Amino acid sequence: MYTIKNYHFAESVDEVAALLQKSRANTVLGGGTWLRLGERNIATAIDLSHLGLDQITETEEEITLGAMVSLRALEQSTLLQTQFGGLLARCVRHIVGVQFRGLATVGASVASRYGFSDVITALLALDTEVELCPGGRLPLAAYLQQPPARQLLVAVHIKKDGCTAVHTSHRLTETDFPVLAVAAARCKDGSFRISVGARPAVAQRCPQAEQAAEANGPEAAGEAAAEMLQFGSNTRSSAEYRKVLAKVLVTRALTELAEKESLAR
Repeated sequence: MYTIKNYHFAESVDEVAALLQKSRANTVLGGGTWLRLGERNIATAIDLSHLGLDQITETEEEITLGAMVSLRALEQSTLLQTQFGGLLARCVRHIVGVQFRGLATVGASVASRYGFSDVITALLALDTEVELCPGGRLPLAAYLQQPPARQLLVAVHIKKDGCTAVHTSHRLTETDFPVLAVAAARCKDGSFRISVGARPAVAQRCPQAEQAAEANGPEAAGEAAAEMLQFGSNTRSSAEYRKVLAKVLVTRALTELAEKESLAR
């Protein structure tokens, strides 16, 4: 369990950023889903619930997910059920259960850089930026490559570029963490974005698979992903099995994507 000395309701994102810089023992609370899975002493727990960051908003150019948007909100959003082929609404449907998805947040999932995150895998297949305080906006892929810093992840911004996308995964049981997860998107110019997560490291795009998909189709892309990405072993799977799965799931995702595009014509 966590031990908290002070509990603070932040009134602005700048206030949160100042508190994070003040002490490494000050911590932003996300959904609180892992409170019982470890021990940690927190000087000041920072609650974001007064900042209005639990909203999904839309402009002509992009969709914005506030940091406190829950995974259940992603699943239930009528907007997200129609955008990007329903990718964001579908990618969370296997995550533990409704109660858990009602607590877990987008911001915590991304900021924690969880290797098993279906949300990160899906967002990488889209044209996604994160908004930080301090730091401003930068591409999600670049953010994931940086070491964790004392910043507040304020929101996730997704460009409405007209892409169609799909998500698939392999799990040992229906609501377990993924053994491997894949998201694939087809852009209007015919190019692809392919990301592979739960390797078990954090999700990563595979440019070689994207190029192979455009030139030679789904099976070639699957082979490229299996060869070019690095895989590791943990209690759920060996690296060798993940490599085989990558070929299968990338091929499957791209085949499903082609079928979805055909039905949309």
